[in-house]
Amino acid sequence: MLPGVRPFWRRPLASNAIHIGVWLLFFCLILIILRRPWFAVTLVSAFLLFIVLVNNAKFQSLREPFIFQDFEYFTDALKYPRLYLPFLGIWRAAVAVIAFGLAFYSGVKLESSLTSWMSRADFFFMQGALFFSASVLLWWGVSKRMKVIFSPEIDLQRLGLITSLYRYAQEELHSPSLPVVPAMPSTPADSSSLPHLVVVQSESFFDARRLYSGVRKEVLEDFDKIKSAAVCQGQLEVAAWGANTVRSEFAFLSGLSPELLGVHRFNPYRKLARQGIPTLASFLKNLGYRTVCIHPYYSSFYARDKVFPSLGFDDFLDIESFKDDDKSGPYIGDVALAHKVCALLETSLSQPVFVFVISMENHGPLHLEVVEEEDVTQLYSSPPPPGCEDLTVYLRHLRNANRMAAILRDALQATARPSWLCWYGDHVPIMPKVYTVLQEPDGKTDFFLWTNESNKSVDEEKIMNIQKLGNFLLHKMNLKW
Repeated sequence: MLPGVRPFWRRPLASNAIHIGVWLLFFCLILIILRRPWFAVTLVSAFLLFIVLVNNAKFQSLREPFIFQDFEYFTDALKYPRLYLPFLGIWRAAVAVIAFGLAFYSGVKLESSLTSWMSRADFFFMQGALFFSASVLLWWGVSKRMKVIFSPEIDLQRLGLITSLYRYAQEELHSPSLPVVPAMPSTPADSSSLPHLVVVQSESFFDARRLYSGVRKEVLEDFDKIKSAAVCQGQLEVAAWGANTVRSEFAFLSGLSPELLGVHRFNPYRKLARQGIPTLASFLKNLGYRTVCIHPYYSSFYARDKVFPSLGFDDFLDIESFKDDDKSGPYIGDVALAHKVCALLETSLSQPVFVFVISMENHGPLHLEVVEEEDVTQLYSSPPPPGCEDLTVYLRHLRNANRMAAILRDALQATARPSWLCWYGDHVPIMPKVYTVLQEPDGKTDFFLWTNESNKSVDEEKIMNIQKLGNFLLHKMNLKW
């Protein structure tokens, strides 16, 4: 399945003007350096082909086309290749390499420089005319200020790829109008009676038994027990599908809806979050909490090392706080992560602590991992159909997430201080082949709010939106945010 795009004659005239203007502008920039027009045409076309291939790959995995904010991931793909390149696919990467190879071959071998047979004055006059034409087209197209609704598939269909990219880039220049937040207390409250709070954003966590009834109940046995004793539990409407963890992450921490964020909803850490948005973490810090984020990956991923201090976190423990032996598969395992949280709680005797955990074990690509012989018998009561290997790998890691939840519950149950555990999945996993064989999930993940306080009543199951979960949690803790 690929995202549909209207033919150019059914798009707004301004959209076509931007398409031609952007293409012509890049052509001019390359031509002035290389001075070979066919070489420049081939390079620009090869780059656009590469963007189209990436767009199609992203849509197949994440149900969302390529947007301007995704350009940042090109540098991330070089830093963290395992997280990105496998989703592009071997044949797409081969097509892109061949296209660029042909471009260089045609430029170097088949074409001579324009300045070898025309004067420099004529060359720069021609360049000036082309650049002026591109500028006029862009000015006219941009002046029409074509509306975008921040539904990437619809915007792509209406405006085409280049114009939708251009408009999303324009919109990012503007900061959204956010609600005015009342001033927080200037001095911390008495923190002696405040409860510990551990929030786990579990990577790709959802109850896969909804996907296939043959999954053994034991895979999430402890999760079920915690839910049955939870103050509240249910399903969560999250801001992402398959990836883009920071969308759910920021929605939980800030409580801001996508409608308020505008184009910044797609990656709030690029610009918006660096301005110092009030969050659940900054609120708790003002009350006297020590605020800690634990993420067993590189703190520079998504620029969290730069963003999180602005969001109210005192400390950030990343992959440097773990050992290679802590891995379960390619990433730091959930069990090791749970023990790291427990060690932190043991040292937090005189001060309440808010620990925000961003797990990593169940991060894809799942298809790069191998299914072991014993996995099917241990994870299924009835074997799945062919083509469900990714589900088997996912369940293997989901079982460890279940263990992590039990370890944290037991640790918090044993603490003298009142304590709360909030658990939620950031998005469903990327398993397109599995969804083709079985069914496609509705995108909801699972959550619970659990406490060691015995006087809290148990609510019925709820369906909740991710941006409301943090405020709801504090309400249950009798802390008004």
